[in-house]
Amino acid sequence: MNTKPDNGKSGKPNYAGHRTRLRQRYLDAGESSLAEYEVLELLLTFVHMRKDVKPEAKMLLRRFGSIQNVLDADKDALMEVEGIGLQTATLIKLVKDLGTIYLRQKQIRKKAVNSPDDIIDYLRTSIGSKADEHFLVLYLNTINEVVAEEIITEGIVNRCVVHPRKIFENALKHKSSALILVHNHPTGSPSPSDDDIKLTNSLRETAARLGMTIHDHLIVTRHSFFSFYDRGLL
Repeated sequence: MNTKPDNGKSGKPNYAGHRTRLRQRYLDAGESSLAEYEVLELLLTFVHMRKDVKPEAKMLLRRFGSIQNVLDADKDALMEVEGIGLQTATLIKLVKDLGTIYLRQKQIRKKAVNSPDDIIDYLRTSIGSKADEHFLVLYLNTINEVVAEEIITEGIVNRCVVHPRKIFENALKHKSSALILVHNHPTGSPSPSDDDIKLTNSLRETAARLGMTIHDHLIVTRHSFFSFYDRGLL
């Protein structure tokens, strides 16, 4: 049985010409010129230089449903897909993290925050898709520029323990005059629990005693968010 790659007249595997055309189409017209599986296929060519990776790209989409879900998947879940090893999973996770860094630098650092719309894309990307609850604080200066961000705690699927002392010690360290509280709901619903409301009120009172302001408490998911300020709860 012949197990060699099916070669064209040039002696090169047929997929070599295909990936060259795929790369050129992307360079000429951008990602909109490619199907979703082709975007993943092009990415995987940077790991597998001498292999047809279209089957792996299509299997990733069948398994996870969308490129967003592929990027949000953890390493172990990615490696459950046939043909996806540690190197490929690492590249996919790196692409997601590069996007997070890009949004952080574009939306967060040294930029005045005047509404949730100024930061929500970054927050959805950074913690909105995480499987466990994370509690994050953005520390602002007197002109509402974000000078620092800190993940205060990481918890389980539906709960994390928040330590107020750590929040305000960090505020003093960063010389912050205002804070934005953020946490994610892995369940997918951004509606606040009774505990969320009680915690927000307690932190607002502590902040006031220290001469600080809590501008908002945002609950984020992958696709939506809840603003305590917009809903009149702050």
